[in-house]
Amino acid sequence: MTTLVAADGVTKQFGAFTAVTDVSLSVAPGEIVGLLGSNGAGKTTLLRMLLGLEAATSGHVEVFGEAPADSDRHALGYVPQGLGLSQALSVRQNVEFVTATFSARSVPDLPPALAAVADEPVGRIGLGRQRQLAFHCALLHSPRLLVLDEPTSGVDPLARARLWDTIHAQADAGTGVLVTTHYMQEAEQCDRLVIMSRGRAVARGTVEDITASTRTAVVHAEDWAAAFAALDDAGLPVVLTGRTSRAAGTEPDVVRRVLEEAAVPAEVTEQPATLEETMVLIEQEARAGGHR
Repeated sequence: MTTLVAADGVTKQFGAFTAVTDVSLSVAPGEIVGLLGSNGAGKTTLLRMLLGLEAATSGHVEVFGEAPADSDRHALGYVPQGLGLSQALSVRQNVEFVTATFSARSVPDLPPALAAVADEPVGRIGLGRQRQLAFHCALLHSPRLLVLDEPTSGVDPLARARLWDTIHAQADAGTGVLVTTHYMQEAEQCDRLVIMSRGRAVARGTVEDITASTRTAVVHAEDWAAAFAALDDAGLPVVLTGRTSRAAGTEPDVVRRVLEEAAVPAEVTEQPATLEETMVLIEQEARAGGHR
């Protein structure tokens, strides 16, 4: 399968600080690849190297089979965290500017939500509509590769769902998509994931690949608050979901022993870990110096 963008062992240093260390990834046509990690993990720096906005200190990057500087920019659509829109120009003027920049020949009509504010300055429309406009502008020239940096950050769940409908439609049409996100529900919609921590890729694969080896001890107790407090006091990685305590990566017998010592009656079972729980454990392993 043709690779649209590929990074092979790329590293980026800013003076004495290393932002990205030996990271590899690729995106193929019709594929949605999610790039996950906490703030400061190196995701945006990696994207900037793939886009040719930053030169890699070492390693190799190719976009459409060429170095980023030589690649066909008309085949690339990009939505940065800051959206890349002119706040002073109107919605319509932003579209006209992008159309002229990419010499787009067939310009789709504005969707109804944007058509209603076509003559409003972008700075005066809501964030949801701004993100919709950024998507619209990124797709005007029918790119083969779509790079999205936190594209749904700060918008409501309905707007996020609509934007992801657009992402899936593009992938179904053969466009490759590389997207960063903090939302686990969005990550689970990706075909593959690359998880970064402290500049390194610490896990990769499908959601099933990443979570396969991790189990969670699940605690049901009448005194759910006491159960949670006992597990938390014991230093276990416990979270509360409703009135159920979940301790990812912890053997059920360990949980039972802690609850027995605290005199808290409870039923303890075991379930597969969620992606969010697995990511917490991966981050902890990475901070301790290991990785998957």
